[in-house]
Amino acid sequence: MIRAAVCPHPPLLVPEVAPGTLDELGGLRVACAAAVAALVASAPRRIVVVGAGDLDHDVDEMAGGTLAGFGADVRAGGADLVLPLSLTIGAWLLDAAGWAGPRTYSTGRPQVDDGATLLVMADGSTTRSEKAPGFLDERAEPFDAAVAAALASGDADALAALDPVLGAELGCTGVPALRVLGELARGASVAAHLRYDGAPLGVGYFVADWTPSA
Repeated sequence: MIRAAVCPHPPLLVPEVAPGTLDELGGLRVACAAAVAALVASAPRRIVVVGAGDLDHDVDEMAGGTLAGFGADVRAGGADLVLPLSLTIGAWLLDAAGWAGPRTYSTGRPQVDDGATLLVMADGSTTRSEKAPGFLDERAEPFDAAVAAALASGDADALAALDPVLGAELGCTGVPALRVLGELARGASVAAHLRYDGAPLGVGYFVADWTPSA
């Protein structure tokens, strides 16, 4: 059975990118830090970070990313700056949690062994309000609610069955990574904990832990 943490990947998660957003994003930052700290505390052999983007192939801990494009002199991970935004934020969270062990970064379905440890980087819909990046789509809230319910209950089948077409229409770039989590966790018994479910900036964000359950 895998162990996993799920976090979103807005660049605004990094304080240097968005100073003065404690009221809107403070709770999200705390939840992400706690989820990743718990993942690191489980003493995994390797942490596999899965997210959206266009890597040609999986890369290891030598890879890194930068937030220079968002106006912040922040680097995360290794020296080879090839990671897309989702994995850069994942690398930043791991760095902040003190993880110095092996890493794999993937924008597809990684090859993992039983007992793998995943950090799944997945935003929800970008269409949750009239001020959202994708404006308001009435389908977004129930879509995100279904994702949150699956994460809260450990429903791997529901994640694996997420509709990628509807997800794309709602600006939910996290669907592929969430589907990977669902596919890898199918048939396993998990203890699930939803730490955060909200849309403070019109974008759905979730933070969750899945741990093996007897």
